Amino acid sequence: MAAAAELTLLEKSLGLSKGNKYSAQGERQIPVLQTNNGPSLTGLTTIAAHLVKQANKEYLLGSTAEEKAVVQQWLEYRVTRVDGHSSKDDIHTVLKDLNSYLEDKVYLTGYNFTLADILLYYGLHRFIVDLTVQEKEKYLNVSRWFCHIQHCPGIRQHLSSVVFIKNRLYTNSQ
Repeated sequence: MAAAAELTLLEKSLGLSKGNKYSAQGERQIPVLQTNNGPSLTGLTTIAAHLVKQANKEYLLGSTAEEKAVVQQWLEYRVTRVDGHSSKDDIHTVLKDLNSYLEDKVYLTGYNFTLADILLYYGLHRFIVDLTVQEKEKYLNVSRWFCHIQHCPGIRQHLSSVVFIKNRLYTNSQ
C-alpha cells in the first residue's frame, strides 16, 4: 500500500476530518505533506507523528520516556526493515523476529496501543493477507497481535480482514 494511502487511513482512524494532500518524492516514493503554516514534512513516520499531535492523541507516541523510545524504534523498524523488502525471505525474517519479540507482549510497547502498532499493521497487511494457515500458525504471536490490531476500532477500515483460526490445525508448526 502506498504511504499516502496509509496516511489517509491514519487520518480517518485518528478522527481528523480534513483530508491532507500528499505527494511522493524520489525513487522510493517518500511521502511529503505540505503544511498550511510552514515547511513541508517528509517521511512516513514524521508525517504520522505530526497527524497524531494534530489529533491531540499524543498518548499514541508513548507515555513514558522508555515507551516513546520503543515507539520510535518500531517506527524506524517499519521504514528500514518492512518497507522496500518484498522478497518472501525478507518478510519471513521480519515475521520470525517480530514473533519472538511479541512472545510476552500484547502491543509493541508492551501493554499500550501506539502509533507503532498502527503503522506496522498497515505495513505488514499486504504480506499477512497472503500467508497460509500453516504460516500463520508458525508465527502465532504475530498472528495474535495482528488479529488484535485489525479489530481495534477504526484501524482496518477498507482493508481486507485477515482470517485466523482459533484452534491449531498443525501441531508441528513451530
